[in-house]
Amino acid sequence: MRVGYIGLGLMGKSMATNILKAGFTVNVWNRTASKCDVLVSAGAKLFTTPAELAANSDVVFTNLSDSPDVYNIVFGPDGVAAGLRPGAIFVDNSTIKPSTAQEIARRLWEEKQVRALDAPVSGGDIGARNGTLSIMVGGDAAALATVMPVLLAMGKTVTHIGDCGAGQVCKAANQIMVAAQMVAMGELLVFSEKCGVAGSKVVEAIKGGAAQCWTLDVKPDRLFAGNREPGFKAALQSKDMGIVMDSAKEFGVPMPSTAVNAQLFQSMVQNGDGEWTTRPC
Repeated sequence: MRVGYIGLGLMGKSMATNILKAGFTVNVWNRTASKCDVLVSAGAKLFTTPAELAANSDVVFTNLSDSPDVYNIVFGPDGVAAGLRPGAIFVDNSTIKPSTAQEIARRLWEEKQVRALDAPVSGGDIGARNGTLSIMVGGDAAALATVMPVLLAMGKTVTHIGDCGAGQVCKAANQIMVAAQMVAMGELLVFSEKCGVAGSKVVEAIKGGAAQCWTLDVKPDRLFAGNREPGFKAALQSKDMGIVMDSAKEFGVPMPSTAVNAQLFQSMVQNGDGEWTTRPC
């Protein structure tokens, strides 16, 4: 299986590397071509346009920042759709609006007879590097079965959620919980320290009880060590929260606490801290 991968950012580079390590033929393209260098030196093949990559791939993955980016890379000039052959499979690892995922899937099938899967991921940069991501998939079950070996090179859990767009709904739900955990962790650490109690001791105690969660398992040790390098940037989390709130409005879902968390991440971006997970102080 020839695998094309477009979007070699913080997550995409590690995910594509794991596909290559699993023995697949990997074709790559990125707006900033230099980001492909490490993969090319390891055996991947660099293409000059998304269309050329797609024409030489059986399955094409994208991992981009937002809905317009994915749509334009697929349907823009020299885009993925221009090179896809009937019977190929398109898989999007980005986090985008469910409605955009559905529109992409509809157009690819009607115009190219290409099946599309929305397959956003969760697990941060650590999960991407270690190949332990959780992958939530919307789309055709037979297409998923075909690309499953590739997905298992990137993640340890692959769940078929439902039809096209369902994977993105699941990812939006995931981001509701992630935002709540990150905000709560920040508040409980500040609360503990201001009350004269070591935050490290508090985390050690509570993560063994009902407060246990991925965020407390993974983040505090990095913070206590002074590591502020982002596993997932606040600007991207803020973008994801925008997807959540737009979808909630579309379907008439009240989200009072999520709305506050969305505002908190947006305030980080407005204060110039969008490139960080937590404020680098």
